[in-house]
Amino acid sequence: MPQVINIEREMEPLVFLEGRHADSPAEALDAAFATLANYRDGAVFAGGFSGMSPWERHRNGDEIVQVLGGATTLTIISDAGPETFELTAGRMIVVPQGCWHRFHSEAGVRLMTVTPQPTDHSRADHPTTADDI
Repeated sequence: MPQVINIEREMEPLVFLEGRHADSPAEALDAAFATLANYRDGAVFAGGFSGMSPWERHRNGDEIVQVLGGATTLTIISDAGPETFELTAGRMIVVPQGCWHRFHSEAGVRLMTVTPQPTDHSRADHPTTADDI
């Protein structure tokens, strides 16, 4: 059954995650992000943070990212090499299936994503292969 979701209301109880990094504890991530709806083999998520996310990729589909507030730099590694995109409120991007990517935001960003699962994470400086998981 269709359901209208008030994104702002869903985000009100969330804690803004200051200084996100590759080793941010699961409890901090859980407090900073909400699952707004299930979608296909993944979900629609929303949250906010400053700092840098770990590298991640989604092998089962493209990820849609929309910036709701603030700004972030998104780096995507494709077959052509790394590309950097500056995203501000009102901007969105589609991250191609299987491409490693990460977010960096000094001042902070609030975003919504439509994310297929599973999500692979990497601690490599610049992941390029399955061995970088």
